[in-house]
Amino acid sequence: RDSKTVIKAAAVKTKVKAKGVLERPSLALGKAVTTVKGISVTTAAKLRKLGVETTRQLCYFFPHRHLDYSRLKHISELTEDSDETIIANVWQVKEVMLGRRRSTEAIVGDETGNIRVVWFNNPYLARSLTTNQHIVLSGRVSLYGGRFVFKSPEWEPLENKELVHTGRLVPVYPLTSGLKPRQMRNIMKEVADNWVEQVTDFLPPELVKRRNFLPLPEALKQAHFPDSQELKWRARQRLAFDELFLLQIGVLKQKKHWQEDNIASPLPADDKVLNSFIAALPFNLTAAQQKVLAEILKDMEQSRPMSRLLQGEVGSGKTVVAAAALLITAARGFQGAFMAPTEILAEQHFASLDKVFNATADSKIEEGYIRRYYGILEKPLTIALLIGDIKGKEKKALQQAIANGEVDIAIGTHALIQKDTSFNKLGLAVIDEQHRFGVEQRAALGKKGKSPHLLIMTATPIPRTLALTLYGELDLSVIDELPPGRQVIKTKWLQAVERSKTYNFISRQVEEGRQAFIICPLVEESEAIQAKAATVEYETLSRDIFPNLKLGLIHGRLSATAKDEVMRLFHDGTLNILVSTPVIEVGIDVPNATVMLVESADRFGVSQLHQFRGRVGRGEHQSYCLLLSDNPSEISKLRLDIIERIQDGFALAEEDLKLRGPGEFFGTRQSGLPDLKMARLTDVKLLETARREAQHLFAEDPELKKEENKLLVEEAKRVWEGKIAAWG
Repeated sequence: RDSKTVIKAAAVKTKVKAKGVLERPSLALGKAVTTVKGISVTTAAKLRKLGVETTRQLCYFFPHRHLDYSRLKHISELTEDSDETIIANVWQVKEVMLGRRRSTEAIVGDETGNIRVVWFNNPYLARSLTTNQHIVLSGRVSLYGGRFVFKSPEWEPLENKELVHTGRLVPVYPLTSGLKPRQMRNIMKEVADNWVEQVTDFLPPELVKRRNFLPLPEALKQAHFPDSQELKWRARQRLAFDELFLLQIGVLKQKKHWQEDNIASPLPADDKVLNSFIAALPFNLTAAQQKVLAEILKDMEQSRPMSRLLQGEVGSGKTVVAAAALLITAARGFQGAFMAPTEILAEQHFASLDKVFNATADSKIEEGYIRRYYGILEKPLTIALLIGDIKGKEKKALQQAIANGEVDIAIGTHALIQKDTSFNKLGLAVIDEQHRFGVEQRAALGKKGKSPHLLIMTATPIPRTLALTLYGELDLSVIDELPPGRQVIKTKWLQAVERSKTYNFISRQVEEGRQAFIICPLVEESEAIQAKAATVEYETLSRDIFPNLKLGLIHGRLSATAKDEVMRLFHDGTLNILVSTPVIEVGIDVPNATVMLVESADRFGVSQLHQFRGRVGRGEHQSYCLLLSDNPSEISKLRLDIIERIQDGFALAEEDLKLRGPGEFFGTRQSGLPDLKMARLTDVKLLETARREAQHLFAEDPELKKEENKLLVEEAKRVWEGKIAAWG
C-alpha cells in the first residue's frame, strides 16, 4: 500500500484500540507521580524540580510547543532546512566514528529514493535498528556534500500501536538535567492515554454546550498529543478559558464578599472642607481628576465598602485625589491609611501630602515624623510617617499615636500591616502601586479596621479589559489626561559607542542650570549580570566623567534618613546629578530635572522604562529620556523601539501585551492570583467571554449553591485556596 495510507490506517487502529480495551488506574489524581507507569523514584525527583509532584500536576504539565511532523513526504519531496517526516525501509545501519564521537549511521529508502541518516553520540542505536525494518523518521533535513541527510532525527517503528515521537504534532516539554525528550514524551503519552480521563469536567454542561468547548479530559489529551492543528487550538481555547473563568469567579466572589458581607461606615463629603481644600491648591484639578474624585466620594457615602482601582499616568495627579479622599475621611472622625511599596515612595507621599495640606492650613507644627495642620478642620489634622527604618522608642510612639486615634492619616510601607500596628478607627485604606503588593497584603490592611473603604492606585497603565480581568473585584476609575503644560519627553535609545556623546549632553544641560538622573540596575557589581552597578558607576562618574559637578547616590540599602538627605539636596538643586538604582522608579518629583539616562536599558520592561521617563518633564523645560544599551537582544530592541516611539502609557501597555508570551500576565505572581499556563495576555475575546460567563453565573446563582455548579465551586476553592478570604 501507499505509505501515507499505511500511517493513516495505523492512527485509526490506535484510536479504536485506545477507546476499546485500555484500562485506567482507579487511583486518585492527587497521588504521587510514581503511581504512573514509567516513573521511578529517581525520575520523580527530577520531575519535582519542574514543580510536578502529583498525577494532577502531570495532567496539567503542558508542552511549551509542538513540532509539526504530521505532513508525510516521500524522500524525493524533501527540502533543505525544514522539518520533515518520511516512512522508509532501513537498508543499512552501523556504528561509525564521526570525528571523536561514536555515532550511528543508516541508509534508508522508499520507492522514490534513498537518504543518509546520522545520530551523533548514539552508538547504541545501531543495535536497535535492523535491516529491512519499516520506520517513521521525523526531523531536520540538511544538505551535506551535495546530498540530503537527516541529522539526529526522531524515529520509531511503523508497527508501533501509535506514533509518539514522529509522524504527528509532537510535543516538546520543559526538561531538567537527566530528563530526555523521548523519556518525557513517553511519560506524558501514558498520562494522556490513561490518566487525563480521570480529571472531572467541572464546567456546567450547559456552559460547555453553549460555548462549544471540548470536554475537559479530551482538551487535556489534545493539548498534549493533538490529532490536528484545529484540535490543538480548541484544546487551548478550553483550557485557557478554564483559567480565566476560575480567576474571574475568584475575584468576583472576593468583591461580593468584600461588599456584601461587610458593612462600612458611610463617609459623606463635607462640602465646606472639600471646597476649601480644592480652592487652596496652587493648581486647578483637571476634568479627569474631578470625575474620579466624584466617583470615589460617591462610593465613600455608601455603607457598602468602596473597592476601587484608580489608574493614572505618571504625573496625572492621583496623589492629590487620594489626599482629598483622606481629608474627607478625617473630617468625619475616621482615620486613613496610605500604604506604598517602598520607603522612598512613602516618604515622597508624606512630603506631597504635607505640601498640599500646608497650602490649605493656617499654620503647621512638625514633631519628628508627625505633622499637625491647623485651620483645615475644626480640630488639628494630623499625618504621620511609619516606615521600617524608624526604630525603637520613636516607632513605638508612632504606633501608639495611631492606635489611640491621635493620627488622622498614617502614611507608610508594610509597617502599616505589621501585627504591632493597629488603628483606632480606620475608615479608608489607600494602596499605591498595587501590583507590588499581594492579595494577602491588601487584605491585611483591610483587616486593620472594620470594613474600611479601599482605594488602590497604579501608575502602570493596564488596558481596561485586562484590568477588569486581573482586578475584577475592583471598580475602575481612570485619570486619562495630564495636567496642562506637561510636555512630550524626547526619548532616544543609544548604543555603547554613543555614551561619551550622552555625557556631553548631560554636561550641557547642567551648564544651563538643569539636573539629571542616571539609573543603574544593580547596587553592587555582579559577575552573573554584566550591568552597571550604581555604587561603582557613581565613583567612576564622579572621578572621571563629571569631576567638576556634584553627584549624589541613592539606593534601597541606604537608611531612610540618608535617602531623605540625598533627595533633599537633589530637590534643592545642590546636587547636579543623581545616580540611582530603580528605587526612584515612582514617586520622585524634581521639576528642574530634565534628563533621565537609563544604563542597561534592555534589562528593564516597557512599563518600568515608562515609569523612569515620568520622573522628568515635570517642569517648564524640555526634557529627555536617554536609554543606553550595549548589546540588546531582538526582543529588547523591540521594547526600546516602542518606548522611543510611543509616549502614551495606555498605548504602550497595549504594545507590551503583544510582546509577552503565554502565562506572563502582568502581576499574577506578585498579586497572589492563580498561575496561568494556557491563557495569554492577548486573549482579549476570551478574557471578555470568561468575565461575561462569570457575571452570568453569579446572576443566576448568587450564592453558588445550585447542584449543577457544585463541581465548579469545588475547583474554584482548590484553585483559590488560601489566596482570598472568601474561600479560606
